[in-house]
Amino acid sequence: MRRRRTLTGALAAVGASLVALALIPGVPSAIADEDTARIVSKTAFDGRERLKVWSPSMGREITVDVQHPAGDTKRPTLYMLDGAEAHDEESGWYAMTDLQKLAAGEKLNVVTPVGDPHSYYTDWRTVDPGVGKKYMYETFLTGELPPLIDEEFDGNGRNAIAGASMGGVAALTLASRRPELYSGVAGYSDCANVSSPQNQLLTRWDVSRGGGNATNMWGPPGDPEWKAHDPYVNAEKLRGKTIYMSSGNGLPGRYNNLLSDPIDETVQGMIGEFGSWTCTGQMSNRLAQLEIPYTTNLRPSGTHKWGYWKDELQVSWPILMRSVGLR
Repeated sequence: MRRRRTLTGALAAVGASLVALALIPGVPSAIADEDTARIVSKTAFDGRERLKVWSPSMGREITVDVQHPAGDTKRPTLYMLDGAEAHDEESGWYAMTDLQKLAAGEKLNVVTPVGDPHSYYTDWRTVDPGVGKKYMYETFLTGELPPLIDEEFDGNGRNAIAGASMGGVAALTLASRRPELYSGVAGYSDCANVSSPQNQLLTRWDVSRGGGNATNMWGPPGDPEWKAHDPYVNAEKLRGKTIYMSSGNGLPGRYNNLLSDPIDETVQGMIGEFGSWTCTGQMSNRLAQLEIPYTTNLRPSGTHKWGYWKDELQVSWPILMRSVGLR
């Protein structure tokens, strides 16, 4: 009887210790509740905070950077999404543009997910063998992450979302699928009409460059999920939002050096940007037909390159700030 009581007491003590550990930030996810989204750790990172956020939908920690002002004043949040070549070190918006400087002058949270290239920031149907993951970014970005940002960084519930290339498609897609979450959206050099036959091929090719198969994302060609994720088809759901879109026309411009830039990079950038220019024009016409206000900047030059997106961020910044009540 004494041995049984001793064993019972020991098990109870271990159980209590595990519960206590689960409440400590930074404890591995397996110990804590895997069904609850939470910030696992926060570390200082180049003028912002780097978060490791446990995503129940993806079953892993996602890296997210947050730039925020000092103090506990309630403020809006801007989500910025990378292009298909997203790097694990930091978002291209910080590495390649003046985002940090622009945001420093605002009472604003800026949130940038880090890594997971070619994910399209969407929910995939299944684990993709080529990338070894099942992306669930729509669930993460619209359901799991915003409450954590609002609670930890004094978000006021008013959000805008923007992105370039793949991230621009995703920004418009998320804004059309979760219209109650965003008051402003911007897409730079994207191709919103993803369900058209030619753009399905383009998207499938883009996903394949990252080792994935877009059938594992939205299904085979012609699957209804392609239209369900198409901002062009679902443009009516963007009504009432502040909308900004831009693209160059593919002709080399101020950020192209035809003597030193790799030829294949220049050619791909020209073709990709001409496609974006066509798509942006189509999306603009669609919004005009629906009598939904928007701002479009179709530039007379420019390829698919960060230098042009840096300029576009500057141009669109007042518009994005106005969309969240900061102008």
